[in-house]
Amino acid sequence: MQKIKEKIQKREPVVGTFTHMGGTNAAEALGISKLDCFVIDSEHGPFSEETVMEMIRAAKLHDTAVFVRPRDGSRAAILRMLDIGADALIVPNIHTVEEVKQMVEYAKYYPAGRRGFAFARCAKYGFDARLKNVQEYFNDTNENTWLLPQCETMGALENIEEIAVIDGVDGIFIGPYDLSVALEAPAAFQTKEFKEAIERIVRACKKEKKLLMIYADNKEQAGKYFQQGFDVVIIGTDTGMYIRAINELV
Repeated sequence: MQKIKEKIQKREPVVGTFTHMGGTNAAEALGISKLDCFVIDSEHGPFSEETVMEMIRAAKLHDTAVFVRPRDGSRAAILRMLDIGADALIVPNIHTVEEVKQMVEYAKYYPAGRRGFAFARCAKYGFDARLKNVQEYFNDTNENTWLLPQCETMGALENIEEIAVIDGVDGIFIGPYDLSVALEAPAAFQTKEFKEAIERIVRACKKEKKLLMIYADNKEQAGKYFQQGFDVVIIGTDTGMYIRAINELV
């Protein structure tokens, strides 16, 4: 995460992808690649906590940041993914400011939130040197474990200014497909309404100096998002890249 922070401070693009393939070999290969990060998708992917943990462990052999999209914003979903070592959470299906405030309570340690504490993998099972001072451990973890509500619903869009200002929200991830559906024009990314929605989210995050993150289908689209001011772009999926590479070979 420190490498990602440094790139963002230098205004260098941060690039990742979604992984839907699953398994430690896929995660390790993504870790070996030149990606800055990747997202384990347990909202749409069939991944249990045990599978996600092994994928995180494999990626960390090569010091690659691992973001996780949990299945929902419940306490159990958030807490377990953080305890097994996720660097950041992209929380889907957000509608209200109250939901986001509750997620901060689940994801951040005291005093920012009320995250439950345990000697889990994230704390090296109780042998993390930072635990000599528990509050310092809490502060460091809060700073370096990001919470990114996903803006993909009309509720999230209509409340984006209030969401962006919440302490404990480190940034916003835009899901363009579901956002376009919420705007009643599926995959129509060139409409006036969609462009205005993106601009509104960008303004809200820039005002509060919050991280801006979005999904793109390809590198050309990603380049345009970086020019628009996005810090991180998640490009495609590993399954899509795998199939396209094989088809090009054939």
